[in-house]
Amino acid sequence: MTRPLLIADREETLRAELHDVRRPQLRRLVDECERLTSLELPEEHPLASITYLGAGAANLALAYRLTGQEHYLTELRRWLVPSLSFPHWGRANMPDHDLDAGWILHGLGQAYSWAGDALPDDEREALRDKLILQGTRLYEFAVESEGGWWSSSYWQNHNWICYAGLATAGYALRNDHEQAAHWTERAKENFDTVLDMLPEDGSNNEGVVYWRYGVPWIVTYLDLLKAEEGIDWFARSDYLRETFWYRLYQAAPDLERIIDHGDCHDRRSGHPVAMYYKLAAEYRIPQCQWLAEKVADDFFWREAYESGVRPGVRAEAYQELLWFDPQAPSADPYDLPTSRWFRDLGLVVGRTSWDADAVMVSFKASPGGGHKAWETAHRIKAEKGWTTLNAGHHHPDSGTFTLLGHGAYLALDEGYSSSKRTAHHNAVLVDGNGFVNEDRYHVFENLPYEHQASILTATLADGWVHAVSETAAMYDPSLGVERARRHLVLTPSGALVVLDDLRAAAPRTWTFLLQTEHPARAEGDRHWVAEAGTGRLRVTALDDAVDVETVPTPVHANPTSSTPSLAIEKTLHTLRRSTAPTTRGRFLTVLEPRAWHDEARAEVSVEDSGDTVTVHVDHDGVRETVTLDLELGTPAGAGTSGTGFAARVDVAATAGAGAGTTE
Repeated sequence: MTRPLLIADREETLRAELHDVRRPQLRRLVDECERLTSLELPEEHPLASITYLGAGAANLALAYRLTGQEHYLTELRRWLVPSLSFPHWGRANMPDHDLDAGWILHGLGQAYSWAGDALPDDEREALRDKLILQGTRLYEFAVESEGGWWSSSYWQNHNWICYAGLATAGYALRNDHEQAAHWTERAKENFDTVLDMLPEDGSNNEGVVYWRYGVPWIVTYLDLLKAEEGIDWFARSDYLRETFWYRLYQAAPDLERIIDHGDCHDRRSGHPVAMYYKLAAEYRIPQCQWLAEKVADDFFWREAYESGVRPGVRAEAYQELLWFDPQAPSADPYDLPTSRWFRDLGLVVGRTSWDADAVMVSFKASPGGGHKAWETAHRIKAEKGWTTLNAGHHHPDSGTFTLLGHGAYLALDEGYSSSKRTAHHNAVLVDGNGFVNEDRYHVFENLPYEHQASILTATLADGWVHAVSETAAMYDPSLGVERARRHLVLTPSGALVVLDDLRAAAPRTWTFLLQTEHPARAEGDRHWVAEAGTGRLRVTALDDAVDVETVPTPVHANPTSSTPSLAIEKTLHTLRRSTAPTTRGRFLTVLEPRAWHDEARAEVSVEDSGDTVTVHVDHDGVRETVTLDLELGTPAGAGTSGTGFAARVDVAATAGAGAGTTE
């Protein structure tokens, strides 16, 4: 046996703090262990995932270690039986070589370290031998598959989970198995590379839910490395230093729900309390500690029961106890800037305030995996022939946006999908076609280097959010798309102005898509309204689309192939506006988020001088004026300005503008 992982130098301090500053975390651990006693454990390996067996063992082992209460050891022995009796870990997908193995190696490695000495000799030896067997299987697969699947997928949660699990078992067995040192060294080499590969802006191409599922394992590994080898890689990781801001700015205005770009099982799977504690401790981020406390007090149990991610937030009780730092500063986010640009992922986010009923937009455009991953993966492919970018959770959603307001999702993202399509997003189709290589799970797989989207410019100032995306290269070259440029502006009051400037070598039919929770109904010429519970979305078109229809768009996903009952079925309602065939298409759309009972509508007008378009939005006695330069010059005029953009707020110039009665 070895000294106890992670706690060897502070075990007595931890135990003493359970009486006061760490008492809430003890309560969480005790609650989780009590829940575990009520669960029936499988006698035969189910088709479904068994990752929860690892986390359960870790929680019980730590509770026993810190409290000395025998009933936790008794329950731990019960929880070890399935893992030790099953000949393989994982059944539906890559037995012994994927997530089940990584999760259970981590959990049982800690259980062996924390409580192994208290087990009967035969059970302790059986646990040791099983860890050696499964660790050897996972290690050998990692070596043999290098350059293929997760072994070299540096931006992917499977890589982080499997290597962190392998490292945990390796450290736990270092005095019992000579080869365990190879496991820990390989994990170290992997994460050494991972930290250099991750984007400096802290963003995640897989979306909030998989960020919440995967990134804690990077933290888990770095915590092990620091505790067991005295090597502090937190200090060198720009990614981890910044990644909380990605998560915060992808929080819905109520902070409880999420912006669901990427594969998101639901809108509530997003808050890793344990990792918030650790990031707050390592980087002294006051808002990180505050959000951890906010979630633990107000959001935790709703997420625990409504989250689509398994094994879920309850399983992390042991990490919450270990990672909580009672000395970490805490402060709310309400004085932070309301907008932010994450350049690597091409993600521009803004909100009208930090109030729960604020209006919020999230707009994105980048190559698959983000700029750094795309560039690096193609370079490695050319140099070594390795496939390192497995961005199956990244959607064909460049140039698209999500809009929330008044507590409602108003312009939707699809969430999770098994067959990803541009038509599931607030996008533009060309002759009915979305992006090249779509309508499959991994739309960026084997995609040539030149298929890249980007944010060309962004201006975030004075309550204005402006950004311009370019996605022409994402369409099939045979369509001859020369420009697919979207100009997006969120005004200080929360109106969203979207101008699509579209050009092709030959006449094409261009189709603007707007996804809503419920069907948009027409209200007069070129006006629609879509209801959404506590909110409603008013839509005004200022272009000459010739064909308009509202259609259902079904979306299917099976996040866990081993468990068909967890399949997700949803229907988006799509407002489709199409042009006649033309080489130069244009859509100009103004979206007004309103409270559900607010019948008002702004008066919207446009001045079009070719390459410069000015939009006036008059409401409630105020005029907001937006000027867009399609060639990305800087328009003249007082107020806020940036590349391709100028804007100002004035007293409304038209009588009765606040009444919103125009048709």
